[in-house]
Amino acid sequence: MSVTRRQFLAGATGVAASTWLTGCGGFSKSSSDSSTSKKTVTFMTWASDAEASAFKRLASAFEAANSGVTVDLKIVPYAEMFTGVDAQLQAGTAPDVFRVDYPTMGLYSSTDQLLDLTGHLDSTLTSDFIPALYQAVQFDGKPYGVPHQTDTTCIVYQPAMLQAAGITSVPDSLGSAWSWSEFSDVANKLKASLGADVAPFAYDWQAAGAYRWLTWLFEAGGKLLESDLKTAAIVGAPGTKALEFTRSFFENEWVPKNTSIKGAYPDTVFISEKIAMSFVGDFLLPGIDDGVKNKFEWKATFQPQDARASSDLGGNALVATQQASDPDLAAEFLRFMVSADNMSAFCEEAVELPTLQSLVGEKLNYATRPDLMPIFAQQATTMTADDVAQVTVPFFGQINTLLADQLEQCFTSGQSVDDTLSNIANAVETAAKG
Repeated sequence: MSVTRRQFLAGATGVAASTWLTGCGGFSKSSSDSSTSKKTVTFMTWASDAEASAFKRLASAFEAANSGVTVDLKIVPYAEMFTGVDAQLQAGTAPDVFRVDYPTMGLYSSTDQLLDLTGHLDSTLTSDFIPALYQAVQFDGKPYGVPHQTDTTCIVYQPAMLQAAGITSVPDSLGSAWSWSEFSDVANKLKASLGADVAPFAYDWQAAGAYRWLTWLFEAGGKLLESDLKTAAIVGAPGTKALEFTRSFFENEWVPKNTSIKGAYPDTVFISEKIAMSFVGDFLLPGIDDGVKNKFEWKATFQPQDARASSDLGGNALVATQQASDPDLAAEFLRFMVSADNMSAFCEEAVELPTLQSLVGEKLNYATRPDLMPIFAQQATTMTADDVAQVTVPFFGQINTLLADQLEQCFTSGQSVDDTLSNIANAVETAAKG
Protein backbone atom coordinates (compact mmCIF):
# COMPACT_ATOMS: atom_id res chain seq x y z
CA MET A 1 0.00 0.00 0.00
CA SER A 2 1.45 3.35 -0.98
CA VAL A 3 2.05 6.07 1.54
CA THR A 4 0.07 8.91 0.04
CA ARG A 5 1.16 12.53 -0.06
CA ARG A 6 -1.21 13.34 2.81
CA GLN A 7 -0.05 10.32 4.78
CA PHE A 8 3.56 11.03 4.19
CA LEU A 9 4.88 14.56 4.03
CA ALA A 10 4.84 17.80 2.18
CA GLY A 11 7.42 20.43 1.59
CA ALA A 12 6.57 23.81 0.15
CA THR A 13 7.30 27.45 0.68
CA GLY A 14 5.63 30.71 1.40
CA VAL A 15 4.83 31.59 4.99
CA ALA A 16 6.99 33.41 7.47
CA ALA A 17 9.53 31.31 9.35
CA SER A 18 8.27 29.64 12.49
CA THR A 19 9.78 30.94 15.68
CA TRP A 20 11.65 28.63 18.02
CA LEU A 21 8.88 27.97 20.52
CA THR A 22 8.95 26.38 23.92
CA GLY A 23 5.46 24.94 23.60
CA CYS A 24 5.12 21.20 23.89
CA GLY A 25 2.11 20.15 21.82
CA GLY A 26 1.12 16.52 22.38
CA PHE A 27 2.93 16.27 25.69
CA SER A 28 1.60 14.10 28.48
CA LYS A 29 3.57 16.09 31.06
CA SER A 30 3.91 19.79 31.73
CA SER A 31 7.29 21.28 30.84
CA SER A 32 7.12 23.36 33.99
CA ASP A 33 7.17 20.28 36.26
CA SER A 34 9.21 21.31 39.30
CA SER A 35 10.81 17.87 39.42
CA THR A 36 13.03 18.92 36.52
CA SER A 37 14.96 21.46 38.62
CA LYS A 38 18.78 21.23 38.63
CA LYS A 39 19.00 18.32 36.24
CA THR A 40 20.86 17.60 33.02
CA VAL A 41 19.79 15.90 29.81
CA THR A 42 22.76 14.55 27.86
CA PHE A 43 22.07 14.46 24.13
CA MET A 44 24.51 12.90 21.65
CA THR A 45 24.17 13.37 17.90
CA TRP A 46 25.99 13.92 14.65
CA ALA A 47 24.94 16.96 12.65
CA SER A 48 25.51 19.02 9.55
CA ASP A 49 26.28 22.68 10.17
CA ALA A 50 22.62 23.57 9.64
CA GLU A 51 21.44 20.75 11.91
CA ALA A 52 23.94 21.72 14.60
CA SER A 53 22.60 25.27 14.61
CA ALA A 54 19.03 23.99 14.88
CA PHE A 55 19.86 21.54 17.68
CA LYS A 56 21.58 24.29 19.67
CA ARG A 57 18.56 26.54 19.36
CA LEU A 58 16.21 23.80 20.50
CA ALA A 59 18.45 22.87 23.42
CA SER A 60 18.42 26.49 24.59
CA ALA A 61 14.63 26.65 24.16
CA PHE A 62 14.19 23.51 26.30
CA GLU A 63 16.38 24.99 29.01
CA ALA A 64 14.35 28.20 28.93
CA ALA A 65 11.13 26.22 29.33
CA ASN A 66 12.48 24.14 32.23
CA SER A 67 14.07 26.16 35.00
CA GLY A 68 17.16 24.45 36.41
CA VAL A 69 17.56 22.03 33.51
CA THR A 70 20.67 21.94 31.34
CA VAL A 71 20.96 20.18 27.98
CA ASP A 72 24.46 18.81 27.50
CA LEU A 73 24.61 18.66 23.69
CA LYS A 74 27.44 16.52 22.32
CA ILE A 75 27.93 16.73 18.55
CA VAL A 76 30.26 14.08 17.14
CA PRO A 77 31.26 12.97 13.61
CA TYR A 78 28.87 10.41 12.13
CA ALA A 79 31.74 7.95 11.71
CA GLU A 80 32.24 7.96 15.48
CA MET A 81 28.60 8.11 16.54
CA PHE A 82 27.53 4.53 17.00
CA THR A 83 30.87 3.07 18.07
CA GLY A 84 30.81 5.73 20.78
CA VAL A 85 27.22 4.99 21.79
CA ASP A 86 27.87 1.24 21.84
CA ALA A 87 30.94 1.63 24.04
CA GLN A 88 29.07 3.90 26.42
CA LEU A 89 26.08 1.56 26.61
CA GLN A 90 28.43 -1.26 27.54
CA ALA A 91 30.22 0.88 30.11
CA GLY A 92 27.01 2.20 31.66
CA THR A 93 27.80 5.78 30.66
CA ALA A 94 25.41 6.18 27.74
CA PRO A 95 23.80 9.55 26.96
CA ASP A 96 20.22 10.08 28.09
CA VAL A 97 19.14 10.75 24.50
CA PHE A 98 20.75 10.09 21.14
CA ARG A 99 19.96 10.25 17.45
CA VAL A 100 19.68 7.14 15.27
CA ASP A 101 18.83 6.64 11.61
CA TYR A 102 15.78 4.52 10.81
CA PRO A 103 17.66 1.58 9.23
CA THR A 104 19.82 1.29 12.37
CA MET A 105 16.93 1.73 14.80
CA GLY A 106 16.15 -1.99 15.09
CA LEU A 107 19.64 -2.80 16.33
CA TYR A 108 18.88 -0.85 19.49
CA SER A 109 15.13 -1.30 19.95
CA SER A 110 15.41 -5.09 19.73
CA THR A 111 18.25 -5.45 22.24
CA ASP A 112 16.73 -3.97 25.41
CA GLN A 113 18.90 -0.84 25.30
CA LEU A 114 16.26 1.84 24.88
CA LEU A 115 13.55 3.34 27.05
CA ASP A 116 10.07 2.02 26.27
CA LEU A 117 8.07 5.18 25.61
CA THR A 118 4.64 3.57 25.83
CA GLY A 119 3.72 5.43 29.00
CA HIS A 120 5.34 8.68 27.91
CA LEU A 121 3.61 9.40 24.59
CA ASP A 122 -0.08 10.25 24.44
CA SER A 123 -2.37 9.28 21.60
CA THR A 124 -2.68 12.85 20.31
CA LEU A 125 1.00 12.84 19.49
CA THR A 126 1.41 9.26 18.30
CA SER A 127 -1.63 9.43 16.00
CA ASP A 128 -0.11 12.49 14.34
CA PHE A 129 3.11 10.72 13.32
CA ILE A 130 3.26 9.52 9.73
CA PRO A 131 2.21 5.86 10.23
CA ALA A 132 5.11 4.27 8.37
CA LEU A 133 7.65 6.31 10.32
CA TYR A 134 6.02 5.67 13.68
CA GLN A 135 6.11 1.97 12.82
CA ALA A 136 9.83 2.35 12.11
CA VAL A 137 10.56 3.26 15.75
CA GLN A 138 8.58 0.36 17.22
CA PHE A 139 9.59 -3.16 18.19
CA ASP A 140 7.04 -5.77 19.23
CA GLY A 141 4.40 -3.05 19.12
CA LYS A 142 6.16 -0.74 21.59
CA PRO A 143 7.69 2.65 20.70
CA TYR A 144 11.35 3.06 21.54
CA GLY A 145 11.84 6.45 19.93
CA VAL A 146 10.15 9.32 18.15
CA PRO A 147 10.52 9.97 14.39
CA HIS A 148 12.14 13.41 14.30
CA GLN A 149 12.60 14.12 10.59
CA THR A 150 12.99 12.39 7.26
CA ASP A 151 14.81 13.06 4.03
CA THR A 152 15.06 11.51 0.62
CA THR A 153 17.09 11.56 -2.59
CA CYS A 154 16.60 13.50 -5.81
CA ILE A 155 18.93 14.59 -8.61
CA VAL A 156 20.64 17.97 -8.57
CA TYR A 157 22.08 19.12 -11.88
CA GLN A 158 23.77 21.95 -13.74
CA PRO A 159 21.42 23.15 -16.50
CA ALA A 160 24.33 24.59 -18.51
CA MET A 161 26.07 21.20 -18.78
CA LEU A 162 22.85 19.47 -19.80
CA GLN A 163 22.02 22.11 -22.40
CA ALA A 164 25.53 21.85 -23.86
CA ALA A 165 24.90 18.12 -24.32
CA GLY A 166 21.64 18.80 -26.16
CA ILE A 167 19.42 17.89 -23.21
CA THR A 168 16.79 20.61 -23.27
CA SER A 169 13.99 18.93 -21.34
CA VAL A 170 14.24 17.93 -17.69
CA PRO A 171 11.30 16.34 -15.80
CA ASP A 172 9.29 18.89 -13.85
CA SER A 173 6.80 16.49 -12.27
CA LEU A 174 6.90 13.09 -10.62
CA GLY A 175 4.79 11.62 -13.41
CA SER A 176 7.23 12.80 -16.08
CA ALA A 177 10.39 11.48 -14.40
CA TRP A 178 12.92 9.87 -16.74
CA SER A 179 12.57 6.16 -17.37
CA TRP A 180 15.71 4.09 -16.94
CA SER A 181 16.12 4.08 -20.72
CA GLU A 182 15.76 7.85 -20.90
CA PHE A 183 18.20 8.29 -18.03
CA SER A 184 20.71 6.13 -19.92
CA ASP A 185 20.32 8.36 -22.98
CA VAL A 186 20.93 11.43 -20.83
CA ALA A 187 24.06 9.87 -19.33
CA ASN A 188 25.42 8.90 -22.76
CA LYS A 189 24.82 12.39 -24.16
CA LEU A 190 26.61 13.93 -21.19
CA LYS A 191 29.55 11.54 -21.50
CA ALA A 192 29.95 12.47 -25.17
CA SER A 193 29.75 16.18 -24.40
CA LEU A 194 31.75 16.58 -21.20
CA GLY A 195 35.51 16.71 -20.94
CA ALA A 196 37.51 13.66 -19.90
CA ASP A 197 37.76 14.88 -16.32
CA VAL A 198 34.01 15.47 -15.87
CA ALA A 199 31.55 12.59 -15.37
CA PRO A 200 27.80 12.56 -16.10
CA PHE A 201 26.73 11.90 -12.50
CA ALA A 202 27.50 10.48 -9.07
CA TYR A 203 25.41 8.24 -6.81
CA ASP A 204 24.82 8.45 -3.05
CA TRP A 205 25.14 4.86 -1.89
CA GLN A 206 28.38 5.49 -0.02
CA ALA A 207 29.25 4.02 3.37
CA ALA A 208 26.22 3.91 5.70
CA GLY A 209 24.05 4.95 2.76
CA ALA A 210 24.48 1.66 0.91
CA TYR A 211 20.79 0.90 1.56
CA ARG A 212 19.89 3.72 -0.84
CA TRP A 213 20.82 1.33 -3.66
CA LEU A 214 17.60 -0.53 -2.81
CA THR A 215 15.69 2.30 -4.49
CA TRP A 216 16.72 0.79 -7.83
CA LEU A 217 15.64 -2.67 -6.72
CA PHE A 218 12.23 -1.31 -5.71
CA GLU A 219 11.95 0.64 -8.98
CA ALA A 220 12.55 -2.57 -10.91
CA GLY A 221 9.58 -4.10 -9.10
CA GLY A 222 11.75 -6.14 -6.75
CA LYS A 223 12.18 -6.39 -3.02
CA LEU A 224 14.85 -7.42 -0.56
CA LEU A 225 12.65 -9.48 1.75
CA GLU A 226 9.48 -11.52 1.42
CA SER A 227 6.40 -10.48 3.40
CA ASP A 228 7.62 -12.46 6.44
CA LEU A 229 10.57 -9.98 6.59
CA LYS A 230 12.95 -12.89 7.11
CA THR A 231 13.23 -14.65 3.77
CA ALA A 232 15.43 -13.14 1.07
CA ALA A 233 13.60 -12.08 -2.11
CA ILE A 234 16.38 -10.34 -4.03
CA VAL A 235 17.29 -13.28 -6.30
CA GLY A 236 15.16 -13.10 -9.44
CA ALA A 237 14.50 -11.02 -12.53
CA PRO A 238 13.97 -7.63 -10.79
CA GLY A 239 17.12 -8.05 -8.69
CA THR A 240 19.15 -9.01 -11.74
CA LYS A 241 17.78 -6.08 -13.72
CA ALA A 242 18.53 -3.56 -10.96
CA LEU A 243 22.06 -4.83 -10.35
CA GLU A 244 22.94 -5.06 -14.03
CA PHE A 245 21.63 -1.55 -14.67
CA THR A 246 23.48 0.04 -11.78
CA ARG A 247 26.67 -1.84 -12.63
CA SER A 248 26.44 -0.26 -16.07
CA PHE A 249 27.07 3.12 -14.38
CA PHE A 250 30.63 1.92 -13.85
CA GLU A 251 31.04 -0.07 -17.06
CA ASN A 252 29.90 2.92 -19.17
CA GLU A 253 32.02 5.34 -17.14
CA TRP A 254 28.98 7.44 -16.28
CA VAL A 255 30.30 7.93 -12.73
CA PRO A 256 33.70 9.38 -11.73
CA LYS A 257 36.72 7.15 -12.20
CA ASN A 258 38.01 5.40 -9.07
CA THR A 259 34.61 5.91 -7.46
CA SER A 260 33.83 3.68 -4.50
CA ILE A 261 30.78 2.52 -2.60
CA LYS A 262 32.84 3.14 0.53
CA GLY A 263 33.89 6.66 -0.45
CA ALA A 264 32.60 10.10 0.48
CA TYR A 265 29.25 11.67 -0.36
CA PRO A 266 29.08 13.13 -3.88
CA ASP A 267 28.10 16.69 -2.95
CA THR A 268 31.71 17.91 -2.88
CA VAL A 269 32.27 16.50 -6.39
CA PHE A 270 29.19 18.33 -7.62
CA ILE A 271 30.41 21.58 -6.07
CA SER A 272 33.81 21.13 -7.76
CA GLU A 273 32.03 20.90 -11.16
CA LYS A 274 33.46 17.43 -11.84
CA ILE A 275 29.99 15.99 -12.47
CA ALA A 276 26.94 17.34 -14.26
CA MET A 277 24.38 15.67 -11.97
CA SER A 278 24.33 14.05 -8.55
CA PHE A 279 21.92 11.99 -6.51
CA VAL A 280 21.73 13.75 -3.13
CA GLY A 281 19.55 13.86 -0.06
CA ASP A 282 17.84 17.14 0.78
CA PHE A 283 19.94 17.43 3.95
CA LEU A 284 22.92 18.14 1.68
CA LEU A 285 21.34 21.21 0.05
CA PRO A 286 22.70 23.75 2.58
CA GLY A 287 26.26 22.50 2.07
CA ILE A 288 25.89 22.52 -1.71
CA ASP A 289 24.41 26.01 -1.71
CA ASP A 290 27.22 27.29 0.50
CA GLY A 291 29.87 25.56 -1.60
CA VAL A 292 28.55 26.76 -4.94
CA LYS A 293 28.31 30.39 -3.77
CA ASN A 294 26.67 31.47 -7.03
CA LYS A 295 29.48 29.95 -9.17
CA PHE A 296 26.89 28.23 -11.35
CA GLU A 297 23.16 27.67 -11.61
CA TRP A 298 21.84 24.40 -10.21
CA LYS A 299 18.42 22.83 -10.03
CA ALA A 300 16.80 19.54 -9.01
CA THR A 301 14.66 16.89 -10.62
CA PHE A 302 13.15 13.53 -9.75
CA GLN A 303 14.77 10.10 -9.62
CA PRO A 304 14.36 7.88 -12.69
CA GLN A 305 11.69 5.19 -12.52
CA ASP A 306 11.15 1.79 -14.10
CA ALA A 307 8.30 -0.57 -13.18
CA ARG A 308 7.46 1.95 -10.48
CA ALA A 309 8.82 5.07 -8.81
CA SER A 310 10.57 4.74 -5.47
CA SER A 311 12.85 6.51 -3.06
CA ASP A 312 14.95 5.88 0.04
CA LEU A 313 14.03 6.20 3.70
CA GLY A 314 16.39 8.86 4.97
CA GLY A 315 16.08 10.69 8.23
CA ASN A 316 16.43 9.95 11.90
CA ALA A 317 14.67 9.16 15.13
CA LEU A 318 15.48 10.37 18.62
CA VAL A 319 15.65 7.79 21.41
CA ALA A 320 16.18 7.70 25.17
CA THR A 321 18.30 5.01 26.78
CA GLN A 322 17.32 2.76 29.66
CA GLN A 323 20.36 4.24 31.43
CA ALA A 324 18.85 7.75 31.39
CA SER A 325 19.37 9.36 34.80
CA ASP A 326 15.83 10.74 34.73
CA PRO A 327 13.63 8.79 32.28
CA ASP A 328 10.71 11.20 32.64
CA LEU A 329 12.90 14.19 31.80
CA ALA A 330 14.49 12.35 28.85
CA ALA A 331 11.04 11.48 27.51
CA GLU A 332 9.89 15.06 27.98
CA PHE A 333 12.87 16.25 25.92
CA LEU A 334 11.86 13.88 23.14
CA ARG A 335 8.29 15.16 23.18
CA PHE A 336 9.57 18.71 23.08
CA MET A 337 11.72 17.97 20.03
CA VAL A 338 8.79 16.61 18.04
CA SER A 339 6.18 19.21 18.90
CA ALA A 340 4.79 20.69 15.69
CA ASP A 341 6.32 24.15 16.17
CA ASN A 342 9.76 22.86 17.05
CA MET A 343 9.78 20.19 14.36
CA SER A 344 8.80 22.65 11.64
CA ALA A 345 11.41 25.14 12.81
CA PHE A 346 14.11 22.42 12.85
CA CYS A 347 13.18 21.22 9.38
CA GLU A 348 13.12 24.76 8.00
CA GLU A 349 16.65 25.47 9.19
CA ALA A 350 18.13 22.01 8.52
CA VAL A 351 16.27 21.68 5.16
CA GLU A 352 14.63 18.37 5.96
CA LEU A 353 11.13 16.93 5.93
CA PRO A 354 8.77 16.67 8.93
CA THR A 355 7.23 13.49 10.32
CA LEU A 356 3.94 14.88 11.67
CA GLN A 357 0.81 14.55 9.57
CA SER A 358 -0.41 17.88 10.94
CA LEU A 359 2.47 19.49 9.05
CA VAL A 360 1.37 17.94 5.77
CA GLY A 361 0.10 20.76 3.62
CA GLU A 362 1.83 23.39 5.76
CA LYS A 363 4.17 25.64 3.83
CA LEU A 364 7.56 25.53 5.49
CA ASN A 365 9.92 28.44 5.00
CA TYR A 366 13.09 26.50 4.21
CA ALA A 367 16.31 28.39 4.82
CA THR A 368 17.98 26.99 1.70
CA ARG A 369 16.55 26.51 -1.80
CA PRO A 370 12.87 26.48 -0.83
CA ASP A 371 12.13 26.22 -4.55
CA LEU A 372 13.61 22.71 -4.63
CA MET A 373 12.07 21.20 -1.50
CA PRO A 374 8.67 20.41 -3.08
CA ILE A 375 10.54 18.10 -5.46
CA PHE A 376 12.03 16.16 -2.55
CA ALA A 377 8.68 16.09 -0.76
CA GLN A 378 6.97 14.61 -3.81
CA GLN A 379 9.76 12.07 -4.31
CA ALA A 380 9.36 10.90 -0.71
CA THR A 381 5.76 9.88 -1.37
CA THR A 382 6.95 7.10 -3.69
CA MET A 383 8.25 4.96 -0.82
CA THR A 384 5.59 2.49 0.28
CA ALA A 385 4.88 1.18 3.75
CA ASP A 386 6.22 -2.20 2.57
CA ASP A 387 9.48 -0.53 1.49
CA VAL A 388 9.81 1.08 4.92
CA ALA A 389 9.22 -2.25 6.66
CA GLN A 390 12.05 -3.88 4.70
CA VAL A 391 14.68 -1.33 5.72
CA THR A 392 13.72 -1.14 9.39
CA VAL A 393 13.91 -4.81 10.42
CA PRO A 394 16.03 -5.30 13.58
CA PHE A 395 18.90 -6.86 11.65
CA PHE A 396 19.03 -4.24 8.89
CA GLY A 397 22.27 -2.72 10.19
CA GLN A 398 24.01 -5.97 9.25
CA ILE A 399 22.33 -5.96 5.85
CA ASN A 400 23.50 -2.42 5.19
CA THR A 401 27.11 -3.38 5.88
CA LEU A 402 26.98 -6.45 3.65
CA LEU A 403 25.29 -4.44 0.88
CA ALA A 404 28.23 -2.05 0.83
CA ASP A 405 30.69 -4.95 0.64
CA GLN A 406 28.82 -6.86 -2.06
CA LEU A 407 28.06 -3.82 -4.24
CA GLU A 408 31.73 -2.85 -4.09
CA GLN A 409 32.74 -6.34 -5.20
CA CYS A 410 30.24 -6.30 -8.07
CA PHE A 411 30.84 -2.78 -9.32
CA THR A 412 34.61 -2.41 -8.95
CA SER A 413 36.12 -5.88 -8.47
CA GLY A 414 34.48 -8.03 -11.15
CA GLN A 415 32.19 -10.16 -9.03
CA SER A 416 29.30 -11.49 -11.13
CA VAL A 417 25.73 -10.29 -10.78
CA ASP A 418 24.50 -13.79 -9.94
CA ASP A 419 27.13 -14.31 -7.25
CA THR A 420 26.42 -10.89 -5.76
CA LEU A 421 22.68 -11.51 -5.52
CA SER A 422 23.26 -14.97 -4.05
CA ASN A 423 25.73 -13.62 -1.50
CA ILE A 424 23.30 -10.88 -0.45
CA ALA A 425 20.45 -13.39 -0.14
CA ASN A 426 22.50 -15.80 1.97
CA ALA A 427 23.73 -13.03 4.24
CA VAL A 428 20.21 -11.65 4.66
CA GLU A 429 18.82 -15.00 5.77
CA THR A 430 21.77 -15.58 8.11
CA ALA A 431 21.21 -12.17 9.69
CA ALA A 432 17.47 -12.83 10.01
CA LYS A 433 18.16 -15.99 12.00
CA GLY A 434 20.26 -14.00 14.46
